[in-house]
Amino acid sequence: MFAGATPPGLNASTLCEAFQLTARTCADELALGTPDGSVQLTWRDYAQRVRDTAGGLSALGVGHSDCVALMLANRPEFHILDMASVHLGAVPFSVYNTLPVDEIAVLLHNSGARVVVMEAQFLDQVLTARQGTAVKSVVVIDRPTSADVMSLADLEALGAPEFDFDAAWRAVRPDDVLTLIYTSGTTGQRKGAEITHANMVFALQGICETLAMPRGGRSTSYLPSAHIADRGWFHYLPAVTGSATTSVADARQIMDVVAQVRPTYWGGVPRVWEKLRTALQAQGIDDPAALTGEQRSAVLRRLGLDACRLAVVGAAPMPVQTLEYFLGLGIEICEVWGMSENAGLGTVNPLGAFEAGTVGLPLPGTEIRLLDDGELLFRGPTVMRGYRGEPGLTNEVLDPEGWLHTGDLAVIDDAGYVRIVGRKKELIINAAGKNMSPVAIESKIKDASPVIGQVIAVGDGRPYNVALVVLEADALDAFCAAHGIDTSVHGPAEHPEVIAEVRRAIGTGNQMLARVEQIKKFEVLPSELTVANGELTPTLKLRRKVIHDKYADLIERLYCEERAGPEAGH
Repeated sequence: MFAGATPPGLNASTLCEAFQLTARTCADELALGTPDGSVQLTWRDYAQRVRDTAGGLSALGVGHSDCVALMLANRPEFHILDMASVHLGAVPFSVYNTLPVDEIAVLLHNSGARVVVMEAQFLDQVLTARQGTAVKSVVVIDRPTSADVMSLADLEALGAPEFDFDAAWRAVRPDDVLTLIYTSGTTGQRKGAEITHANMVFALQGICETLAMPRGGRSTSYLPSAHIADRGWFHYLPAVTGSATTSVADARQIMDVVAQVRPTYWGGVPRVWEKLRTALQAQGIDDPAALTGEQRSAVLRRLGLDACRLAVVGAAPMPVQTLEYFLGLGIEICEVWGMSENAGLGTVNPLGAFEAGTVGLPLPGTEIRLLDDGELLFRGPTVMRGYRGEPGLTNEVLDPEGWLHTGDLAVIDDAGYVRIVGRKKELIINAAGKNMSPVAIESKIKDASPVIGQVIAVGDGRPYNVALVVLEADALDAFCAAHGIDTSVHGPAEHPEVIAEVRRAIGTGNQMLARVEQIKKFEVLPSELTVANGELTPTLKLRRKVIHDKYADLIERLYCEERAGPEAGH
């Protein structure tokens, strides 16, 4: 798929060694940038900034195994600070920018962080959250110094002449902890997965081998750096391959930046691809496979994906229809599966052997198997050391034989390809004891109409299933325009023709579901689900308990109404 030289850091044993090999080999090539061009750092520049920042952190007392908390939007400084910490043998980790003060405090306590580096917008939250923690120093990268806070420039100038940077990074061992990845909290308590250098190096070598990654290339960093996907693919992988990373602080601008950067590899969570598909359909591109080759090329150029040789998706199951849509456009999206607990990579669709609807085959050198209830177990060198400070929780997911109990429900076909069908803790078990995956139900409904952005299936302990429906804004505007709908009388979510379209989609989706799985009633929610309201995780996955609690009265009304069938709810 790719043609190019072998990645310079491919055979390193730690991320420090990989970074140093890459910085020497690709010294004059672009490493880090911003969309507006205000920051453009070569690998030589990047390496020097890492050296200077490591010296400053060392002067603050940061050393081997100490934790450094980072609370930053996607920006080049994140890469510098994280990699500088890594070169000290320290353990940097990122804090989701949307977390409230009490949850920030939990992470600071659990990690034992000595230093916190942040943007000014988070200062008040962090100063409150740090009380009673091990935090000794606070660095704010975008404000002047004060009595209690230093700037990034101050930090970089703080290093002592006698600091031996090379000795520090050469002392880092493969079994040292590289980072903490705190789980997104979809099912409750956040846990800090301790990912070692060896874990991540093995995962990156697997990516390069399975997907034939070359030296160089271009991509973007726009997903939260607290999530393993962005760290693995757009922070650590460039340290092995020497690719250039453009940081996108506002994820809402990502497609504008993609059009500018023209990445050679790129990806996102399913919701990102689904919204892109919806936007294209709103432009009248319903069947990209019907376009001529020239037309498809024009669409790809307009998107900025004409140079993309590898597209990836992960973090949640991707609807097959969305995969097939982009395949018709000429983009073969490589669906992968991984989790915080296995360095973000367990299975991958190999080049030339892509199977839509699956997350591919186990990474070379790893093993998988299923329990009787369908839970996927994984074993291999990418499995975390454990949850930080939580031996009991660690023992719940890592058994004595080294198997990681993933909590994902899966099926494995005769060729070994894995298909994720849901989460064990999210199963709907109805009043008759029937087990159902809400993800499987929701995907059938959602794929039946572009106006449906999200579906939340409800039915645990109930006699039948109902659904909360969220409309997709871009597709809804196009639908209203195409049908001459005047939204000044009825809001789009209340207009009879829109409701009729949702009803039709649910009926279509129901035809592809077993009778017990079908949606009998529904309600369209008045607004989109958001991260800020706690309804979505920072990677746009549903936080089902929050949603169920917030709309508990509405759900009860659906079950109290006498009407049944997808006609109900309006």
